[in-house]
Amino acid sequence: MVEECIVNCLPLTDAEQQSFRSAVPEIHQEFVGDAKQRNDMVWLCHVPQELREKGTVVIGNAPASEIKECKNLKWLQTFSAGVNSYTGEGILAKGAKLSGASGAYGQAVGEHMFAMMWTLLKNIHLYRDNQNKHLWQDEGPVSTPDEVKVLVLGTGDIGSHFAVLSKAVGCYTAGVRRNASQSAPGIDDMHGFEELESLLPQSDVIAMSLPSTPDTRHLINRHTLSLMKPNAIVLNVGRGDAIDSDALAAALHDKTIQAAGIDVTEPEPLPEDHPLWNEPNCLITPHVAGGSHLEATSRKVLSIVLENMKRYAAGEPLLNESK
Repeated sequence: MVEECIVNCLPLTDAEQQSFRSAVPEIHQEFVGDAKQRNDMVWLCHVPQELREKGTVVIGNAPASEIKECKNLKWLQTFSAGVNSYTGEGILAKGAKLSGASGAYGQAVGEHMFAMMWTLLKNIHLYRDNQNKHLWQDEGPVSTPDEVKVLVLGTGDIGSHFAVLSKAVGCYTAGVRRNASQSAPGIDDMHGFEELESLLPQSDVIAMSLPSTPDTRHLINRHTLSLMKPNAIVLNVGRGDAIDSDALAAALHDKTIQAAGIDVTEPEPLPEDHPLWNEPNCLITPHVAGGSHLEATSRKVLSIVLENMKRYAAGEPLLNESK
């Protein structure tokens, strides 16, 4: 029987390493992360070759090719909310558990989406473009949030944080989730995905924080874009493939909708020659809403991982376990 060994790839300080040891003193841990990476926006993670057979637990987002070589793996805990990189056939050892850090990113990503909404409602993006051109020019009418109906697609941690912020400035919020009977913070009225097409024509802002699944791929496409108001704003901070990028570019170019704010794209990175780059009413950020840009996020990630380590050692169900 292989002795338990946790390969901890997180960029921990000495004090944090001690707190991780104290959480599960009965299990040996190998700390292979670099504390100097702590303030990096993306934490790099590798399982050293000599530990791949030894490790029964890996903490961190190591390349799938390395995880595949962890033949005695019983549990992989990522520091990302999503775990799609590890769900492919043959990546995890048979019977291994998989859990993410969902719940750590709602504040950072929700605030990013909220900032995008404000920017687009007030034409701030256009004035920034004008500043770069040294151009003093009025960009016309703006909107106020207390006249805005926001449709939140995906009402988990991120969508709920965004909805709470939106309600605080006067927006009316409707939510869409698989189980419409389940409420969520900040949502005035909840609906199922089967109602989406009837909700789009009523909405001023469509805010998306959806996972990547066969059901969500290209949920926003030429047809659904055509149902939206001419003054609609589309926001996406979930997964890029929830929107057909070519269809979005065409809708902006043809003024079918007013604006878009996207932190994720399909493909990603967005190719240099993609027409979305040239749309003045498309605000693009390079998948930076989450990560370690906000220190509070890093603290929440460590808290989730510590809790799950205690649960693993006690044989209890894990938080955010992928089924």
